[in-house]
Amino acid sequence: MNITIRRATPDDAEAYVRIFSGPRAIAGTLQIPYTSAEQRRKRLMETQEGSHPLVAVVDGEVVGHLTLHQHMRSPRRRHSGSLGMAVHDEWQGRGVGTALMAACIDLADNWLNLHRLELDVYVDNERAIRLYTKFGFEIEGTMRDYAWRDGRYVDTYFMARLKPVKSG
Repeated sequence: MNITIRRATPDDAEAYVRIFSGPRAIAGTLQIPYTSAEQRRKRLMETQEGSHPLVAVVDGEVVGHLTLHQHMRSPRRRHSGSLGMAVHDEWQGRGVGTALMAACIDLADNWLNLHRLELDVYVDNERAIRLYTKFGFEIEGTMRDYAWRDGRYVDTYFMARLKPVKSG
C-alpha cells in the first residue's frame, strides 16, 4: 500500500468530515461530532502562521490527518510545537498514523528546527500511545478530568519528544 503525505487544502474538508464521523476517530480526539464540511473548509482556508496541516492519501482518498502547530506567538516557546491527529476508523492499524508521524517528525526536525514536540492523548488510547512512544514521545504527566467524552470526564497523558542531539 502506498501512503502519500501532502499538505491539506480546503478541498479536503469533506474528507475531514468522513474521518471524524467514525466513532473511534472522534473518540480519540478533542473534536466534537457533526462539524460541517463548510466549518472544516473555513478552518483550512484560515490556516494561521505556523500551522502545518497534513493529510495521508491512499489511492486518491484522504484517510488521515495531522496538524503540527508551531508556538509562534511566544518568543520563549518558538522552539516547540504541538500536534493532533486522527485516522479514519477503517484505516487504523494499517500504517497511516506511522506515515503521518514520520512526516511530522521530518518537518519538525529537518525543516522547522523544532526542539520539542508536545501532544495529549487519552490514557485509554493504547494504540496511539504505542505509536507516539515509537517516535520518541514520553509521558510527562497525567491531566485528570481533562476532557468531557461520552458523558464523563476522562484523563489524558501529556507527552513530549525532544529532538535528539546529532553527534559529530
